[in-house]
Amino acid sequence: MSEHSKREAAREALGRAVKAPVAQTRELLHADGELTPGRGMITSIIALSLGFLCLLAVLAFHFPQYLTTPDLRHKYSVDVIRQLLLVGLLAAGGISLGNLILNRQRNLNLVAFVLVIAAVALGGSRVPVGEFPDHTPYIGLDWFILDLLGSTLIFVVIEKLFPLYKGQAIFRKEWQTDLKHFAVNHFIVGLALLTVNFLLHHMFGWLVSSHFQQTVQHIPFLPQLLLCVLVADMAQYWTHRAYHEVPFLWRFHAVHHSVKTMDWLAGSRQHMLELIFTRVCVLAPLYILGFSEAAMNGYILIVGFQAVFNHANVHLPWGPLKYLIVTPDFHHWHHASDDEAIDKNYAAHYAFLDYLFGTAVKSSNKFPEHYGVVGDYMPDGFVKQQLFPFRGNQTPAEPSA
Repeated sequence: MSEHSKREAAREALGRAVKAPVAQTRELLHADGELTPGRGMITSIIALSLGFLCLLAVLAFHFPQYLTTPDLRHKYSVDVIRQLLLVGLLAAGGISLGNLILNRQRNLNLVAFVLVIAAVALGGSRVPVGEFPDHTPYIGLDWFILDLLGSTLIFVVIEKLFPLYKGQAIFRKEWQTDLKHFAVNHFIVGLALLTVNFLLHHMFGWLVSSHFQQTVQHIPFLPQLLLCVLVADMAQYWTHRAYHEVPFLWRFHAVHHSVKTMDWLAGSRQHMLELIFTRVCVLAPLYILGFSEAAMNGYILIVGFQAVFNHANVHLPWGPLKYLIVTPDFHHWHHASDDEAIDKNYAAHYAFLDYLFGTAVKSSNKFPEHYGVVGDYMPDGFVKQQLFPFRGNQTPAEPSA
């Protein structure tokens, strides 16, 4: 064989060696359905996910001024994050290497191991972080990594322990679309906060009374927190109701309602303009009333948890609490396309608001039968859903889910 032929053969072999792992990884990202234990697929996905997140974390260490969220980086410990990153690298590397040795899902684990090697080569958990400016444009890459890790560790476990629909797969249909929504909503957190703060100060700043705000801030923490959540939920209730009753607003909100399978990731599906508009409407009264920083932090924790938990595939015995607070059972009915569920259960925190205003679901069925928008007219795909409200009259006359 000539030298040229040898080089061509080597090039083809290298091409096949690279293409196969990439092709299988791409195939995995477009697949859905239940994972079958015993074939190494579950551990391979864990290794692949951890390897990818670790590589992103290393990039965040290299460019903290552009890839991390100022509010977060002032609160968490860099040393703790380094330790978590080291554990993630060791776990991803160990799992992928073990699967390679055992010849289980070889292509996927090869990609995972390459991601780990790339992260280590870029400095791993030892990337030095020096002084950097604090007021630069940024994307919330750190917020995306931490929230994705925390959400999967907490809510996937809860869904498996207390499922509403026992046969529902973690990687259900259209999970890719909702993960894109999840990522973009986290990446644009800086732009969203900047926009919301600008609108709040310029639209509602004239209503602020420092004397009244001081009075509110002197309310003891617990009743102040409960009042903060109530004020926010009252604003959210009427904003949410407007999304359903005003046809123009419904075109944006229909994106959120188009999800046909409820789980912890489903709540992430949201039009970006709705995200900003809703935050302005909900945060405006909190800004005017001037709740304390402690109460606002408590509210942020509550709304962050409930926004995910109430969409989750979870069923628990709530007893009389179901008439007081919003639970997954309560909010699932809001997303149902059953006749008795249309334009019902608007509250986000306090379920009694819907009973007070006559919009609570009344059904003889224990759980909904169908989810999504009536007529199933929403296209799949993040970009198509963001463009949907601007593409002519494509929805039915009834602006309801």
